[in-house]
Amino acid sequence: MTDWFENIEFAYPFAFGLFVVIPGLIYWYLKKYNVAQAFIPVSSVYSFSFKSWKNRLRHLPFILRLLALSCVIIAIARPQKRSEIQKVSGNGIDIMLCMDVSGSMGSKDVLPSRLEAAKEVAIQFIEDRPLDRIGLVIFSGESFTQCPLTTDRTALIEQIQSLETQKYLADGTVIGEGLATAVDRLKKRGSPSKVIILLTDGRESAPATRIIDPLTALEIAKAQQVKVYTIGLGAAPSTVVESTDVLNKKTNPATSMVDEELLRRIANETGGKYFRALDHEGLKNIYQQIDKMEKSKVEITTTKKFQDLFFPLLLAALGLLFLEMILRFTILKRFP
Repeated sequence: MTDWFENIEFAYPFAFGLFVVIPGLIYWYLKKYNVAQAFIPVSSVYSFSFKSWKNRLRHLPFILRLLALSCVIIAIARPQKRSEIQKVSGNGIDIMLCMDVSGSMGSKDVLPSRLEAAKEVAIQFIEDRPLDRIGLVIFSGESFTQCPLTTDRTALIEQIQSLETQKYLADGTVIGEGLATAVDRLKKRGSPSKVIILLTDGRESAPATRIIDPLTALEIAKAQQVKVYTIGLGAAPSTVVESTDVLNKKTNPATSMVDEELLRRIANETGGKYFRALDHEGLKNIYQQIDKMEKSKVEITTTKKFQDLFFPLLLAALGLLFLEMILRFTILKRFP
């Protein structure tokens, strides 16, 4: 009901000024009613204290006339139901999400886990970009196109939600092949604006079957004019248990695993930017920054439609007047 009233507008709201006549009519009616009453002097009014149902309803015709007049005034103000139709158009961007799904992405230094945090933030990023074609490439010991470029947000989100570490691919971290696969997917579409968001928590750890190394993939991305944003994911040193190597040197798995030099080079040479995500909130802020830097040209056309609602009010006014006439000339009829 509240939503219904929120969508109601009046074409002639100044017509509500006619309601000032209502108090005047009430004053006139009461004055006329008191003057018209016959009276005789009596010593006591006890015998006249009883009131019949007709006596109790004697003002009902006048009340019905006031209600009818109120309906007419509201009808004159011309109530209308407003509805808005929005058409979204514009030029979107082709974006490939290139996500590491190696075993280390199951680490819980970033809650609830690195992979779960990456999935959650990526889904929010997708929902905030209605015009872009977005796809998903995953990599571990090999790379795989999980979802090609698409505008089907539901299908893409379902693919991301289904991701698990080491479920599909061989163990390892082939950043180069993941990047190359993402570039290849963008190249086939021929879009003038191409972006890759590459997220990993480690450094290149390739099996013997590797075909493309990271630097070769970087050259391919540059040749195809693909902008790459890179994200290194992993907690700060103070939040991760340190380990001791054979030389009795303390190392931190979160910082030593991320190849920041490589990720920074890929981003800088392709016109993107490197980010370091230490926790879930930091990762969320990174995606928000990328969202602001890679804005699509969105045009929203709003069309307003109005549906007149005064006709039911006029019918109600006629019904009230008809009921008043019936009461006045039948059961509430007054005799001289």
